[in-house]
Amino acid sequence: MTANPLSANSNASLISPEIDKSAIARATPPLKLGILASGSGSNFEVIAQAIQNQQLNAQVQVLIYNNPEAQAAARAEKYGIPSILLNHRDCKSREELDTKIVKNFQEHDVEWVIMAGWMRIVTQVLLDAFPDKVVNIHPSLLPSFPGIRSVEQALKAGVKITGCTVHIARLEVDSGPILMQAAVPLLPDDTAETLHARIQVQEHKIMVGAIALIADRPTDKNVL
Repeated sequence: MTANPLSANSNASLISPEIDKSAIARATPPLKLGILASGSGSNFEVIAQAIQNQQLNAQVQVLIYNNPEAQAAARAEKYGIPSILLNHRDCKSREELDTKIVKNFQEHDVEWVIMAGWMRIVTQVLLDAFPDKVVNIHPSLLPSFPGIRSVEQALKAGVKITGCTVHIARLEVDSGPILMQAAVPLLPDDTAETLHARIQVQEHKIMVGAIALIADRPTDKNVL
């Protein structure tokens, strides 16, 4: 090893999966993705860039966002991807929101649902509509630190390693079969902001890598 992965300026992870680009050639036709995002949309843009750069044999059918202020909508416009605002505050229940999501995804011929920073708890309505095809990313090494403020949880616990996980979603929050993980060391002077920034670098890698893993499957089977 030529560099210390624990150096203060390091963005390195202890585990940083490489994308299997051979999956691109084997996967036909392109995966039809529906993206859910609530905030800046950085993970969404990484997916869109990977598709544009022919690193993923996929296409984003539509972006759904729940926060009127979400920057993800502007990112979608940049890539010519349709976006739909479904404000959860206008719904009486989580099930009502998910019913609207399912309707829009089905109208856009979505096959796989990618929660790229989706800050809402999903219900059985969405999971039943896309069985074993709802993918989530979480900023911890699950099953450690599920739920909100996982970065702060890791700092408070004093662990030496945390990271991020892409997994198939289940009804229990941040549970389900794991597709890919990357580990990130905690540094002595880390704050929630600095640690989250380094985790996000790895999130971008494994999000694309996990979708490539999904693409590299027999067309009549899922990844489970």
